[in-house]
Amino acid sequence: MLRVKDSPLVSVIIPNKDAVDSLDVCVRSIFEKTDYKNFEILIVENNSEKPETFAYYERIQKQRENVRVIRWKEGFNYSAINNFAVRQAKGEYLLFLNNDVEVITPYWMSRMLGQCQRKDVGAAGAKLFYPDNTVQHAGVVVGIGWFAGHVMNGRPKVDNGYLGSLIAIQDISAFTGECMMVKRSVFEKVGGFDEELAVALNDVDLCLKIRREKQLIVMDPGAQLYHYESKSRGQENTEAKVERFKTEIRRFRGKWKEILE
Repeated sequence: MLRVKDSPLVSVIIPNKDAVDSLDVCVRSIFEKTDYKNFEILIVENNSEKPETFAYYERIQKQRENVRVIRWKEGFNYSAINNFAVRQAKGEYLLFLNNDVEVITPYWMSRMLGQCQRKDVGAAGAKLFYPDNTVQHAGVVVGIGWFAGHVMNGRPKVDNGYLGSLIAIQDISAFTGECMMVKRSVFEKVGGFDEELAVALNDVDLCLKIRREKQLIVMDPGAQLYHYESKSRGQENTEAKVERFKTEIRRFRGKWKEILE
């Protein structure tokens, strides 16, 4: 574990639509379990409809001076929402986080920050688990299905993985935006998230743009969280969602054809 230098501000960015129960678990776990203290949380409100959601926003901002709720009034676009939030964030480091995750290890943020502070590292990620303590994410391999996919998901929490890859700090191709810390200077240099990739592959695309700048992508398996898997937005199971997903795959393949080949 690398020691954090100084105490830079980390901006934690969490998009949300109505999922108050999940969001509250996420936010409480950050405050109750995180050893690193210099952070702000930006909750990006996106077209919620339930009164209890807005009541929660009001309450949490009164309780926590380092929580802000900002509003994205257009339709759901993960890339646009996060780019919008970054413009309002104050931190030197950006931590993109799903609203349906829960912190496990107290040093999750400091471990990612320690890696991200290295001059040769542009982004750092964590190891995520399903609620049944099997691996949900431990890195993304580019090329699976001629786009990208998670590897070793479904392995038991105690599994060391292939050649110890589930317990080793390592450079990887990419990782999920469900929990991703990016050096702000690098994020801005590569132009942030591609807003044409509204839902799928925007995180992998960002990682490839970072790597194109000769910056490393590091996964630290000591940073651990539970992920409750797309509770807010649901599954890709409608005709429109499937077609949108295909369009985004085509765009991704067009941008990274040389790497995929």
